[in-house]
Amino acid sequence: MTATYQMDVNELTIDLLNSIKTAFKGKTIDITISEVMDTTEYLLSTKANRESLEKSMRQAEEGDVIVFTLEEFQEKYGK
Repeated sequence: MTATYQMDVNELTIDLLNSIKTAFKGKTIDITISEVMDTTEYLLSTKANRESLEKSMRQAEEGDVIVFTLEEFQEKYGK
């Protein structure tokens, strides 16, 4: 079994630890803690992503966009 918990560090409680102990009773587990990267920071983290996003923002500012309804999108790309 695998479980992923994503939360603010201030939400860590003994109750959480106890729930993990209950869920994995009698098992050996790995606990890895990593800082969650801000979505914007992640999207701008590579040169290719940054350039693509900047290009898209310029196009939107210039009105170079394609507009369609939800129904048109579903018809073209499926549900």
